[in-house]
Amino acid sequence: MVHINIEYHKTKIGELILESFDNKLCLLDFRYRKMRSSVDKRIKNALKAEFIERNNRLLEKTKRQIDEYLDGERTDFTIPILTIGSKFQNKVWQALEKIPYGKTASYLDIAKMIEREKSVKAVANANGANSLALIITLPSYHW
Repeated sequence: MVHINIEYHKTKIGELILESFDNKLCLLDFRYRKMRSSVDKRIKNALKAEFIERNNRLLEKTKRQIDEYLDGERTDFTIPILTIGSKFQNKVWQALEKIPYGKTASYLDIAKMIEREKSVKAVANANGANSLALIITLPSYHW
């Protein structure tokens, strides 16, 4: 059986859940989020794997970098990531990664960045499906 390693991490912004697969981070998200089950299901199905609560070096490194980020000691992450989504979702997430630290962008701004100005609602939906919060920044939200 193939496994996705899971760890939980309590932070000053809430409890996070971290998942790694093949030495890449595939999830960094709020543990008690509305879309939790649908995001987890998408990841499990795409990777054809089951969750197991088990720590590893990558998850430990991720926890350290999260704490540094939230304490203002870090502005970016050096964690290998694995994004799991449609071609459109990945395009939106790549645009989100280009938003500089401390800056915000609207869904319309992001739609323009990917040259899909009339797809604002689809951009918002793709943002909601983002499974790598903090690393792939949420628009119009500043920690």
